[in-house]
Amino acid sequence: MRRPPFRILAAAALLALAGCGDRSILPVKADVGPSPQLPAPKKSLIPTVDIAPAKGWPPGGKPQAAQGLEVNALATGLDHPRWLYVLPNGDVLVAESNKPQTPETKKSGVRAWVMKKVMERAGAGVPSADRITLLRDLDGDGVADTRSVFLKGLHSPFGMALVGETLYVANADGIVRFSYKDGVTEITQAPQKLASLPAGLNHHWTKNIIASRDGSKLYATVGSNSNVGENGMDKEINRAAILEVDIKTGATRLFASGLRNPNGMAWEPQTGVLWTVVNERDEIGSDLVPDYLTSVQDGGFYGWPYSYYGQHVDERVQPQRPDLVAKAIVPDYALGAHVAALGLAFADGARLGPMYASGAFIGQHGSWNRTPLAGYNVVYVPFANGKPNGMPVEVLGGFVDRNGNAMGRPVGVAIDGKGALLVADDVGNVVWRVRAAAH
Repeated sequence: MRRPPFRILAAAALLALAGCGDRSILPVKADVGPSPQLPAPKKSLIPTVDIAPAKGWPPGGKPQAAQGLEVNALATGLDHPRWLYVLPNGDVLVAESNKPQTPETKKSGVRAWVMKKVMERAGAGVPSADRITLLRDLDGDGVADTRSVFLKGLHSPFGMALVGETLYVANADGIVRFSYKDGVTEITQAPQKLASLPAGLNHHWTKNIIASRDGSKLYATVGSNSNVGENGMDKEINRAAILEVDIKTGATRLFASGLRNPNGMAWEPQTGVLWTVVNERDEIGSDLVPDYLTSVQDGGFYGWPYSYYGQHVDERVQPQRPDLVAKAIVPDYALGAHVAALGLAFADGARLGPMYASGAFIGQHGSWNRTPLAGYNVVYVPFANGKPNGMPVEVLGGFVDRNGNAMGRPVGVAIDGKGALLVADDVGNVVWRVRAAAH
């Protein structure tokens, strides 16, 4: 009888051990808010792996909107939709994208193989479509009547920003630009490169961009190349950061650092301050470390990899940098451990009722390193006077069924031209549209 290859046996053993990892011990919501509880870190040889297997929606299936809201599909049958951008004329751009497959990303070893299988189980193992699709709702009923391939041949595209008549797209390795005319449904011109962005290992490949209010700068998120610097800090130059890019010259400077994996960015409408959501580090327990929502200070350092939530030192990182730990900024608001906060949109322009008039919508992709599961929903954090004010409210849930399977996973969020909330679902391959319920 032929024996299974050692790698398969070892991988099965690792998965079994991982599934027996720690559980959360904190009370519900204790890791959420301006002052989260932070228990002692838990050390283990194998990380906790608990993920909702990606299944997709059954016919007629959809997530559950909060009371007073309704949800329908703006578009279905997409290919791993990750990020959204609403053009001034109401057209919706959808980045259909996934992690680039390059020699640097094809790591070897049993642990790497196991993690690859885990991500495939989560629905992240599909090839990248490398395109942006345009959705247009002609009759205003909240369903896209037409769709077209707006841009193709990109390199794991993610963030998008329109400044005047120039559309900027953040690929995994840099920002490119295209001339844009109102109403076009396809751009065929070759991209013009504005600036390179750190690529390489691409532990975190998504690059988001947002334009400054005056249109002179772009701000780009660049996630870390590791969990806590284990690949060497020489691989983290200008990573775990937000970079500022001059639109005229492409000159780039470090705007803020120590942000392990920032994704969504938005300007808080009352104060004009830049905010972001950040995925924190893994593998020190189900209750650590909370992902967070924070304002971003020019020149600010937020701890990664040396510390978290201010001066909480991560002893796995050697050598330490006490000089950096001493100046680490405490984030404004914890969203919960391992929720995988990705999308961010302020309620400016939303028409979802008075309850959702001033605050931030956040797409939470869902945990893999925590038991029980966390995230897999879209939440709303109320704001007052430019700061979070109150606990999160679930706006869209029901992405995980009673058997623990993921019907969908929310990523990017945006407010459309009629004030509805759009949500990209990269497992369901849907863009959902949440609106105020008809009376």
